[in-house]
Amino acid sequence: MVTGVGAYLPPDIVTNDDLARIVDTSDAWIYERTGIRSHRQAPSDQPVSELAAAAAREALAAAGRTAADVDLIIVATTTPDNTFPATATIVQRKLEAPVGIAFDVQAVCSGFVYALAVADGFVSRGQSRCALVIGAEVMTRLMDWTDRGTCVLFGDGAGAVVLEPGPDTGSTDDRGILGFSLRADGTKQDLLYVDGGPSTTGTIGKLRMQGNQVFRHAVVNISEAVVAASSAAGVALPEIDWFIPHQANQRILDGVAKRLGIDPCRVISTVAEHANTSAASIPLAMAQGVTDGRIREGDLLLLEAMGGGLTWGAVVLRL
Repeated sequence: MVTGVGAYLPPDIVTNDDLARIVDTSDAWIYERTGIRSHRQAPSDQPVSELAAAAAREALAAAGRTAADVDLIIVATTTPDNTFPATATIVQRKLEAPVGIAFDVQAVCSGFVYALAVADGFVSRGQSRCALVIGAEVMTRLMDWTDRGTCVLFGDGAGAVVLEPGPDTGSTDDRGILGFSLRADGTKQDLLYVDGGPSTTGTIGKLRMQGNQVFRHAVVNISEAVVAASSAAGVALPEIDWFIPHQANQRILDGVAKRLGIDPCRVISTVAEHANTSAASIPLAMAQGVTDGRIREGDLLLLEAMGGGLTWGAVVLRL
């Protein structure tokens, strides 16, 4: 079960008006198409492991745990500190956590959903008693600042949860992950990708996206995964207390909620202030909902995401 949630956002706020000074755009143009007003940008000397560690510390404090309790760290990121080692091992060192299991998951914007499902396997099989699942990104490092179609969409941040074993009665009243569905379709790679890598160009590359196509696939594919996850969990969509989607674009959030018949009042949206923080967006939104009191212990949550690959998936959990 999730016993603690944490978040970290870099202090520097970049508004749409700031972006209009470096690329041909405007606040009205961006907001109308995406729902974004601003994003956070990490300073150039701050690696993603620092964001991840900060969010992890907050999650551990909320759970009443310390780094000494942690035996598993999974970091979902597409912007690691280094090609290797895994950012999770760097976070382990920075937290001063003991020797345990630490690795990264790379599923781009779906990374946190994938990482939760992986961590659940370790916890449910008794291989972990205190797992940190972290989504952390510095997506602004991948931007082509001459491409107004992409550079206005992404921001930096990190979110984390502590996952621990809990009482298991086999009912939908149990706290923890009740069901999930994960998907991938590598034939759609050209819709959303970075045009570089160690074994191809030897460079980091820049993000490229066919926005209209991504939007079309997102609404249809995410809806299917949500239905599958809900079926696996044994719950009906009307039972969901809070829908926490990947914060890619307000139009996608609205489209999926409408297709699934989810009340917009039950959707947690942070895209206006955070923009798209890739694997960090779901835990950041979850942390926001917990902090402002909307999400409470015992609530039934539906998480979903879609990212490059294409990858997508959904998780149903009771907090």
